[in-house]
Amino acid sequence: MLAHAALARLQETAVLWSTGPGTAAQVIEAACDCLVAGVDSPTLRILAGASCAKGEESDELRRWLEGALTELSLTYYPQGSRAGEEAAVRLMARRVVAGEITPRELTVWAYLHITWDGTPLAAELVALENTYEYAEAVRDTTTDIDADVIAEARHLVDGRR
Repeated sequence: MLAHAALARLQETAVLWSTGPGTAAQVIEAACDCLVAGVDSPTLRILAGASCAKGEESDELRRWLEGALTELSLTYYPQGSRAGEEAAVRLMARRVVAGEITPRELTVWAYLHITWDGTPLAAELVALENTYEYAEAVRDTTTDIDADVIAEARHLVDGRR
């Protein structure tokens, strides 16, 4: 079970790195966690030993991440890819449904990292962030907006509203 959790964390950190909010250092740390959990592959070892020096970590990550994920039967998403954005939106929606982050944290994340120009999958979340902003400006309650975000997150996770 520990290995499964470590692999899931590596996949999640790689997805978030591909969309911008995650860091190369987080991906490298997740690779190290995989090795500690007993998950091993030649390229994972190289990835885990990649440099975390400021300015160098992304180059090292780009060099080794795809191969490491492929060896572990995980999915690689190139930085800025539409598929990566969609995976990240679903990942963050799962976090709301699980209660790990607030509805507002999800909309702020979508607004900042996916934006209106990103995947249409996040459009409702970006619009709901604007709704939060308006509600705060007029000093209105955001309870209904929270419910709408949770409903959208459920829809993104399992197709239900």
